Amino acid sequence: MRLLIVEDEKRLALSLARGLTAEGHAVDVVHDGREGLHRAAEGTYDLVVLDIMLPGLNGYRVCAALRAAGHDVPILMLTAKDGEYDEAEGLDTGADDYLTKPFSYVVLVARIKALLRRRRGAGASPVHVHGDLKVDTAARRVFLGEDEVTLTAKEFSVLEHLVLRAGEVVSKADILEHVWDFAYEGDPNIVEVYVSALRRKLRAGLIRTVRGAGYRLETAP
Repeated sequence: MRLLIVEDEKRLALSLARGLTAEGHAVDVVHDGREGLHRAAEGTYDLVVLDIMLPGLNGYRVCAALRAAGHDVPILMLTAKDGEYDEAEGLDTGADDYLTKPFSYVVLVARIKALLRRRRGAGASPVHVHGDLKVDTAARRVFLGEDEVTLTAKEFSVLEHLVLRAGEVVSKADILEHVWDFAYEGDPNIVEVYVSALRRKLRAGLIRTVRGAGYRLETAP
């Protein structure tokens, strides 16, 4: 999943980004309300972690502007304030959840997972089956036939993105955007490295290269 953190406490923001990246997410970080609104309005994020006390625009105004423009991205608000009025105001502007600082990182991750599950749709199964390939996006487990396959966080994220768009051609740029972050300036051929690793661990013909277009996840015959 691709997440946006809008938080002006830079040490906290970077700490959260490192932890969530280790969880397998692609994470972008900005420290200003106006920039946060601009990036969130692009519509490419699966969830926004939004502080309330921000320079430029506060979190309430960012959230209200996104909802007024029709964006339904889940928003988890963070604040140093503590009180029913503040929580109510945050939720009234359209936030999906609210967490008061200081908070447990474990609780933050649990809240994020809950919001992402809700976004996928109530009752929707997190288990995707394609031939003999089974990918559990909630438990982050992969099975090929009866055997479980161990993947790194990035390998899983690449496979997950292909699984969620199974049968479609997914471009290298699209994979980079959703699995890495906007600050990535390395070789875009890194995608080929991870696709090759997945082919070795799973099956050579599972991910097909569509020349000049990208990759497509194939189902087993």
